[in-house]
Amino acid sequence: MSQTQVIKVTKDTMKKMHAYYEKNCLNKHVPYTEFVAKSGSTMITAYTSGKVVFQGPDAARTAAKWGSSLKSKGSSTSASKNTTTLPANFSQLSVLGSDEVGNGSYFGPVTVCAAFVDKTMVTKLKALGVRDSKELTDPQIVQLSAVIKELIPYKLLIVEPEKYNQIQPKYNAVHMKVALHNQAIYLLLNEIAPVKPEAILIDQFTPEANYKKYVRSEQNQVSEKLYFITKGEQYHVAVAAASIISRAAFLEELDKESKELGMKVPSGAGTASDKVAAKVLAKGGMELLGKYVKLHFANTEKAKKITTK
Repeated sequence: MSQTQVIKVTKDTMKKMHAYYEKNCLNKHVPYTEFVAKSGSTMITAYTSGKVVFQGPDAARTAAKWGSSLKSKGSSTSASKNTTTLPANFSQLSVLGSDEVGNGSYFGPVTVCAAFVDKTMVTKLKALGVRDSKELTDPQIVQLSAVIKELIPYKLLIVEPEKYNQIQPKYNAVHMKVALHNQAIYLLLNEIAPVKPEAILIDQFTPEANYKKYVRSEQNQVSEKLYFITKGEQYHVAVAAASIISRAAFLEELDKESKELGMKVPSGAGTASDKVAAKVLAKGGMELLGKYVKLHFANTEKAKKITTK
């Protein structure tokens, strides 16, 4: 039975591991990795972040030579968020992946996408350059998104700021994301039926137990074949595709807001957002601002102070 074990190591340990597995290293380049090696039946992927992933029937024993599994260090949020057991050869399976963008940005919507990548499409999408959206420029993301949407089934949900502000008092940020991921997955499963994915991978934003707690209040709960892991795009191209579609939709909405307001709308929640929000307030008050921002952010109060100076 195949296992997946994840450990975190120091730079010194990473050097020792690299030297130890030097003869087992594979001649393949994976972004953000120190090395990729095959030791016996175990595949070892060592990332520059210090995270090392062991996959194979002997993964637990091989990983134990170098450190404790993140899972065994306790049930803290970070541990819960950084470990899961995925089926063998996961990256080559038919997977439905989901990801979201915009939750941390003051201006713009929250966009959530579920994307289904059949195993026959995995190689093609990778060849097109579908990978972590953080590695791509905004123009590349918009261009790739258009291509992806022609090739695979997907379901995109966009919660505009005005709608977000109506929902937010009842749903905290995590609960809202759980509801959106669940709904996008549910709608896409219905769309691709009778085809069923071999797994559903959610780019993890909260511990699994927390996700399951919130999803219980949703009408159409999806609970089978669910897996949760951070940086999900590194484990399957379906999450990368979902991330790119989500990001492109977010960027397009920001661009639309900029045109409507007649000023460049920034992403994120920094001082640039405060200054633009102050201009919007001066132009049309809270009623206008509420159409373009997530009002509960601290930026709203900061913008108010700027306008009163």
